[in-house]
Amino acid sequence: MRCLVAIVDEGSFTDAAVALGVSQAAVSRTLASLERALGVRLLRRTSREVTPTATGLRVVAQARRVLGEVADLVREATSGHTRVRIGYAWSALGRHTLAFQRRWSGAHPETELQLVRVNSGTAGLAEGACDLAVVRRPLDDRRFDSAIVGLERRLCAMAADDPLARRRSVRLSDISGRTLLIDRRTGTTTELWPPDSRPSTEDTHDVDDWLTVISTGRCVGMTAESTANQYPRPGIVYRPVRDAEPIAVRLAWWRDDPHPATQAAIELLTALYRTG
Repeated sequence: MRCLVAIVDEGSFTDAAVALGVSQAAVSRTLASLERALGVRLLRRTSREVTPTATGLRVVAQARRVLGEVADLVREATSGHTRVRIGYAWSALGRHTLAFQRRWSGAHPETELQLVRVNSGTAGLAEGACDLAVVRRPLDDRRFDSAIVGLERRLCAMAADDPLARRRSVRLSDISGRTLLIDRRTGTTTELWPPDSRPSTEDTHDVDDWLTVISTGRCVGMTAESTANQYPRPGIVYRPVRDAEPIAVRLAWWRDDPHPATQAAIELLTALYRTG
């Protein structure tokens, strides 16, 4: 396909050979092999020019797309040292997000940092959408490893006119009689209560939907403090849950194929949470 595209772009077998760094005979053999494999004629050859046949035009167009996809694949496979993608499900790193981005850019200008939101249990790691993932519960999949980089308080999200909103903080017992809106793929909220006193629940799958329903007053939510920082919303207030254990923030990666930037990311995030 590269040979075919080169002939069309350069206008002759001789110039295509120069562009590809091979002999003219090699170009001729390669094109003949492609035509035999496809069972069609791709080029018209005269003493003055080489032009694509009607079928050849269609094949050249498709070949360009395929070669472009191959180039993208190569870039993706070899970009480990020049880019790191960090996935998150809901709220990235909260108030540390901007500081992390800026400090990373200053300390590692050779490695581009991309934050990717993927609402799954592994924040995009299992799906191949990222190289590292910020998660807030242990991953029980042996394919992954993780390190705790910090702790965050648990907050209760509620409508601004909720009676609990008048308090500076709440307790788990204040919420047990309410309806709790949860995302079962990413959250561990209901485990905070004994089995016989857990609140009733409704499911959601997106943080924007979560906020919208809570603002109506029909449900309340439990979340990490990073959510309050990243998603302030008119009509919603967040109150600390003072008897709930903090949430461990973890950075996760593929156990058998860690990204080269893994240790640097762990160290920077740990420092931000420690000093923050």
